[in-house]
Amino acid sequence: MVDRPPAPAPDDIAVATPILIDVSRSIWRYWSGRLPTGIDRVCLAYVEHFGPRAQAVIQWKRRRIVLTAANSRRLMALLVAPGLPSRQKLIAVLGKAIPTAFASAPQRGQFYLNIGHTGLNDDSLVSWIAHHGLRAVHLIHDLIPIETPEFCRPGEAGRHVQRMTNALRSASGIIGNSEATLTALRDFAAQYGLPSPPMVAAWLAGDVLPAEVAPTPADHPYFVVVGTIEGRKNHLLLLQVWKRLVERLGDAAPRLLLVGQRGWEAEGAFALLDRSIALQGVVIERGRCDDHELAGLLKSARALLMPSFAEGFGMPVIEALQLGAPVIASDLAVFREIADTIPTFIPVHDAGEWERTILDFCGPSPERARQVAAMRAYRAPSWEGHFAIVERWLETLPAQ
Repeated sequence: MVDRPPAPAPDDIAVATPILIDVSRSIWRYWSGRLPTGIDRVCLAYVEHFGPRAQAVIQWKRRRIVLTAANSRRLMALLVAPGLPSRQKLIAVLGKAIPTAFASAPQRGQFYLNIGHTGLNDDSLVSWIAHHGLRAVHLIHDLIPIETPEFCRPGEAGRHVQRMTNALRSASGIIGNSEATLTALRDFAAQYGLPSPPMVAAWLAGDVLPAEVAPTPADHPYFVVVGTIEGRKNHLLLLQVWKRLVERLGDAAPRLLLVGQRGWEAEGAFALLDRSIALQGVVIERGRCDDHELAGLLKSARALLMPSFAEGFGMPVIEALQLGAPVIASDLAVFREIADTIPTFIPVHDAGEWERTILDFCGPSPERARQVAAMRAYRAPSWEGHFAIVERWLETLPAQ
């Protein structure tokens, strides 16, 4: 059984002070119509949890707009509503909300929750927080652009240094999605001589995928990767492994399903996906995938593959384990923190070991059977537990 940060009983835990929650990132994602990333899903979980007692903050061109409580509820209900986004509905809600927002100023001592790193690279956000005497609480997802800049867009390392600097300078408290993230943040603060405000680790929950869904029928054993196709996720290693599997096994090679949209810094992977004849029909991109589809795919998969070079958390690991799907993952501290010894861990660069383990999992593997047995005692983190930790901790933060 995986140890988790202790959670107080969630019954009727509430923060009396009014909450401000930054919804800027959720608005942009809604407008774009793109699939939500892991960070987007966390932002929406906070909107859903705090929405009934929160006011929405929108950042636009270095300005911050605080909506009235009534308009905030309408906006947040739209953002968390099921179904495809509607730009027309968003325009209608914001068209009514923004003109009245200028009469709604933040109150000194209010909590301001920034869940998506939004605007943290802008010094004016720090000034706005200080000017209004807000108790800023930032959720830090990772320090990946600083630790592994080679997997990020040019200039992102410098921007993330500024984000983390401003988060530490402005925060009354910091929430980390894992102890691994908070360790990295404390090391960063020490390196740059920055303050370390009160911090708490609260594990994230994956999407609640339908456990009763039927497994997806398949003619070949297959493996699943979930997440944006980007350099950091190391899809390229898997594609190279699969080319060798096709060379060895031909049509008997297992299939690889990539669930996620194309991202950045992964030109080598994109080239193989677009032009490799060997991988055609063997590696399949599934850009959009609803919860029922994903649950069915995971339940029939030989394993979820997570060969990432770096992660702040790893929601797909949680989602796979709660469905009983084995996990083969790179040997990262955060994966060991959230999944203990259940997954099969492989050094990230050891392509030969990845290939051997994937082949082993295609059949009646003792290692795969070990995972299946270990998962019977697994309890996945929940949003109820996450918010119980967060709300109890918020009550301990001093007033301004």
